[in-house]
Amino acid sequence: MRPRSLVYLGTPAMSVPPLRALHAAGFDIRLVVTNPDTRRGRGGKTAPSPVKAAAVDLGIPVSHTVDDVLDAGADLGVVVAFGRIIRPHVLAELPMVNLHFSLLPRWRGAAPVERAILAGDERTGVDLMVVEEGLDTGAVHARTELDIGPDETAEELRARLVDAGTELLVSTLQSGLGEPTPQVGEPEYAHKLGPDDLRIDWHAPAERIHRQVRVGGAWTTLAGERFKVWRTSLQPGGDGVVHPTGTAPIELLEVQPAGKARMAASAWANGARWSDGDRLGT
Repeated sequence: MRPRSLVYLGTPAMSVPPLRALHAAGFDIRLVVTNPDTRRGRGGKTAPSPVKAAAVDLGIPVSHTVDDVLDAGADLGVVVAFGRIIRPHVLAELPMVNLHFSLLPRWRGAAPVERAILAGDERTGVDLMVVEEGLDTGAVHARTELDIGPDETAEELRARLVDAGTELLVSTLQSGLGEPTPQVGEPEYAHKLGPDDLRIDWHAPAERIHRQVRVGGAWTTLAGERFKVWRTSLQPGGDGVVHPTGTAPIELLEVQPAGKARMAASAWANGARWSDGDRLGT
């Protein structure tokens, strides 16, 4: 199947590059469906989702109602980080594919990039899969695999996956969707991360702490207040703050004390009069 016309369902910034690439490749995008405008900032003004802003810029009609895709006259729906359930009656009338950022069936669900890093996976990728009623259970049309760098953050990895997935999506639709391949293996579920997933236990191995930091938002406490750690190194030797763990020491490179902006750990330590015997997690 080589689709001539599409509907596109997505919401966050990571969904914008595939939308723009499909438009640039000449696909007839009949409709974009995204989340409603939300209130942002102190003024309480409403703002569109990144995908809606991009669609308006491209001159593509926008809806916030999934059922509207049924009247768009499209051959195929493309889903990228939409974040909402697509009901069975819609899937029964319009075939859809989803760009999922893992190697299925490993890391089905909401946080595949973060879970891959936390688990210490060395490889991940992007699957273009059939959308079914089940959570990321559909057969796979095409796949791209990537190595995960040992110090790569979730933000950096996600950007590479979006680039690879965008190329995969456009090239696959241009050549035509063939028969998909069923997923093989034991499923792992990428549940959304909560605060406990990112709380640093300084008795844990240094490698685990480093992975938490790479995910983004890792935190501990200092004098009873939350203290975030944004960048670390497993090879101390720079000008950061060296802190013990359950195994080898780890070097803090970038931190964020409560009520302050992110800063170099060395600058924070100088201002806080940090000494070698001081400890976080208090």
